[in-house]
Amino acid sequence: MAEDLQLETWDLECERNNREHRTSENGNERLIVRRGQPFTITLHFSGREYQEGVDQLTFHVETGPCPIETSGTRSLFPLSCSLEEAVWSSAVECQEGTSLTLSISSPPDARIGRYRLTMDAATDHQGSSFSLGEFVLLFNPWCPADSVFLESEEQRVEYVLTQHGQIYQGSKDYIYSIPWNFGQFEDEILDICLQLLDTNPKFLRNQDKDCSRRNSPVYISRVVSAMVNCNDDQGILFGRWDNQYDDGVSPMAWNGSVDILQRWQKYGCQPVRYGQCWVFAAVACTVLRSLGIPTRVVTNYNSAHDTNGNLVIEQYLDENGKLQQGNRELIWNYHCWNESWMTRPDLAGGYDGWQALDPTPQEKSEGVYCCGPTPVRAVKEGDLKLKYDVKFVFAEVNADVAYLMLQSDMSRKRTTYSSLVGKHITTKSVGRDAKEDITHNYKYPEDSEEERSVFEKAKHQKVYPPSEEGLKVKIKASEGMNNGCDFDVFAVINNNTDTERRCRLMFGARTVTYNGTLGPECGSKDLLNVNLEPYAERVVPLRILYEKYGDCLTQDNMIKVMALLKEHETNEIVLESRNIYVKNPDIKVRILGEPVQKRRLVAELTLKNPLPTPLNGCLFAVEGAGLTEGQKIQELDSPVGPGEDAKVRVEFVPRQSGLRKLVVDFESDKLKGVKGYRNVIIAPLPK
Repeated sequence: MAEDLQLETWDLECERNNREHRTSENGNERLIVRRGQPFTITLHFSGREYQEGVDQLTFHVETGPCPIETSGTRSLFPLSCSLEEAVWSSAVECQEGTSLTLSISSPPDARIGRYRLTMDAATDHQGSSFSLGEFVLLFNPWCPADSVFLESEEQRVEYVLTQHGQIYQGSKDYIYSIPWNFGQFEDEILDICLQLLDTNPKFLRNQDKDCSRRNSPVYISRVVSAMVNCNDDQGILFGRWDNQYDDGVSPMAWNGSVDILQRWQKYGCQPVRYGQCWVFAAVACTVLRSLGIPTRVVTNYNSAHDTNGNLVIEQYLDENGKLQQGNRELIWNYHCWNESWMTRPDLAGGYDGWQALDPTPQEKSEGVYCCGPTPVRAVKEGDLKLKYDVKFVFAEVNADVAYLMLQSDMSRKRTTYSSLVGKHITTKSVGRDAKEDITHNYKYPEDSEEERSVFEKAKHQKVYPPSEEGLKVKIKASEGMNNGCDFDVFAVINNNTDTERRCRLMFGARTVTYNGTLGPECGSKDLLNVNLEPYAERVVPLRILYEKYGDCLTQDNMIKVMALLKEHETNEIVLESRNIYVKNPDIKVRILGEPVQKRRLVAELTLKNPLPTPLNGCLFAVEGAGLTEGQKIQELDSPVGPGEDAKVRVEFVPRQSGLRKLVVDFESDKLKGVKGYRNVIIAPLPK
């Protein structure tokens, strides 16, 4: 009778497995693997070696607080001669004396999360049980059978492994990017993301059911969309858009997701103040990449927020052509959301691929502030009844805009425009810091037969633009619209008819937030009698003075300019609006010395004050995945006068080699949310 098999030690081969599963940037102190891909462990027995046919080894894997086999959260499987693809399985790799190396493979649809691994060793019906520890299982975009499989290696690197990126802001006429440190492999981030799943209300209501559904990226991404905002739960971010951020951090001041996620965990899952759309989307991107779901941040310019589902955004004007306050339906200068790559087995064929997810709390979906996953293909094809939230996203990129101007008899004259929203939908290019226009993924070309067919299916009656005949007004901007300067904007009026036209021109400018909320007026003209000869053009300038906009410009640096032309004889109304971005100065980042892993490095940061007044309370915040331990803040002791440089030096020790991005934010009393970055190539530590 053989003596019992005794396990002396074991090795989960964390360094090897994490490298092969592309998780080594999380560190090699624990086992982190991806589903559908084998990993290796080595067992060291005492007394005697493992004997096939005599000893029976059985493994148990469990996840969640109440693991059940029928829920897919618990599995028992014996050591066998070969691995199986569709179920948990194990097989011998090699045997050397009392050491046994074996492979364990999870199914490609396994539940993701923390697992406990146990082994039972039995000989002649006598046996012992050994706890081998814990491991984390993630989604696997490299596994063809995984529902998040992405074919392109370049895209897998960009959308899962890359820890820094660019997020696009501005306006459709002036697109610019800010750098962002996603930092999904930074210390504690994976644990925080798993904690987020265990904090969501669905888990708290029914732990077994929630954990059993964690094999689905559709389910996980919808949970993340809800949990990144705090409107219904203990979510991560508190949204605020009123420019009152003194009891928290301005949304403009964040450089990355790491500090936000760490604060959320540190303070007992209390929401971090404050976020706006790009912050919500960037944090969701970090969480989803950390869990293994390919994800990117996209920006939609002139994004419609349709509250009643009629695919029309109504804007009310007073009798002087000025937009009235209090419109709940708004056109956001831009709006950021996420796209995640996955299959949609819950839908009919044809809707796999990119899915839109929006964690910004705008409208409720099934009673919760979340949005998506919405198949981008369904938005393009006008399939509004599919889940989730296709109609809302369709409106964001396709809604009409109706202007209702108050008349002298207190009625309102309605003028409707199509083709104003859903412009230049943009994301970062794969592998480089350049923008990629992905509007064609959401919309067919304007006025094409395909577009007409989609609108007919969606029961959306598009108002096609009038012919070139008649009155036209356009807004043009001058060069040099820099913060601290005066500049001009122009209303260009055309009479494309053979008769003289007598009109009133109402031409004004107001500060505006990026989500369309209006601020004070900073310039206006009201020309009661503008006579236009047949086929004539007239250019009317409007001077925008810093003394008018300086104190009321929000951190979005936006001014909305609107020109409304009203013909006296027919009461015909033609209008044009344009969002002007007032440019902040650049931050210059200079690296002093040779960048080498684990050696001291100094960055010199410089910003020239462009304003005619001193800057007080100046500080630079610096962050970078693999570069800095959290966020470094450097304050200046004295004010910075007009035309003078704000300059600091920041020391840090790069923890990882390779291409890294140093992200910088500048804040002061009058100049906020100025961003800059520098790509830094860190050499490996010499051996």
